[in-house]
Amino acid sequence: MSKAVVAGVTAILFGPATVLLGLAVLLNPAAQAQCLPSGLVVGQTPASLTATRSDGIEVTLDKAQLTRAATIVSVGGGTKDVGRDGIVIALMAALTESSLRMLSNTSAYPDSANYPNDGNGGDHDSLGLFQMRPSTGWGSVKNLMDAEYQALAFYGGPNGPNHGSPRGLLDIPDWKLLPRGVAAQAVEVSAYPDRYAAYEPVAVAILHAIATGTSSDSCGDEAHGLGVPLPPGFAGAFIAAAESQTGKPYVWGGGTYTGPSGIGSDGRGPGFDCSGLVLYAAYQASGGKLKLPHYSGAQLAFGQTVAWDAKQPGDLIFFFHAGASAPHHVAIYVGEGKILQAPHTGDNVRLGMVAEFAGETMAIRRLGG
Repeated sequence: MSKAVVAGVTAILFGPATVLLGLAVLLNPAAQAQCLPSGLVVGQTPASLTATRSDGIEVTLDKAQLTRAATIVSVGGGTKDVGRDGIVIALMAALTESSLRMLSNTSAYPDSANYPNDGNGGDHDSLGLFQMRPSTGWGSVKNLMDAEYQALAFYGGPNGPNHGSPRGLLDIPDWKLLPRGVAAQAVEVSAYPDRYAAYEPVAVAILHAIATGTSSDSCGDEAHGLGVPLPPGFAGAFIAAAESQTGKPYVWGGGTYTGPSGIGSDGRGPGFDCSGLVLYAAYQASGGKLKLPHYSGAQLAFGQTVAWDAKQPGDLIFFFHAGASAPHHVAIYVGEGKILQAPHTGDNVRLGMVAEFAGETMAIRRLGG
């Protein structure tokens, strides 16, 4: 991936600087929490959880389903290079394929009923949480009726049970650069590739409910779902608020201080546009004190100018077409070349890369003091 060409913006207004708020990301109160190498703390599994898919459908998960989710989180947290982003992708896949249930398949494999399960499925010869098929090389019936094995197989990589064939997530080149739904499909190779993206907000909610991990805990400092450090204070809360809306559709003019709004031109909604996501996250992170305007050009007047080489997670990046005096896009920088953004019509709020805008002029503003 080529590096972005960055030029200075010479005429940037200085607007009201905001107060840096000492907001901490709240830890999930958990008994006998388990600290994993990724920086996650896996705690007590909730009795139930209700979350809303990006298409507006409400999903309620029970203790059994969340226990399966906890296994996916725990295995991912202990697998090198997976991080929170990979765990969210795995949860999206399992939610889509099995509703987080360990499914037997007695029509294809009668003996699958002899293993602990959460019900019986019947899709070809698929088994388990990720609906993996023995006939395509994922493992034996015994293997695939084991939740930990299935999670390890989904993540794959050099230490995965299949050693790259079939490919797990870590075997997909540049998987971190893909939209999460696309990454899930790259592993599952489903006949219905568009199903996974709708579950992204649910997967993020599950991870937040089951596990914690901030820059202030002793286990590590990755941000939820991002695989990069989550800074303390306003910047961390700002990133977390925006990240909680991943999977929501892009809607021109969409987004309010309290959540998504509007309906997209393709009938999807409600959702956010780029500046709507920023004003929502800033309002939430500041406890309702910071009300940015709903226009990227006007948002450019807030905070303080920051040199490109001094940018930090939580800063805003404004993008300009050649010769333009006003930005056409704004995104939240999260570190390591990654941004949170509502990109354009037909896309969702998602993690992206600064390099997607290579060749454009960029300017940095910092809302936290």
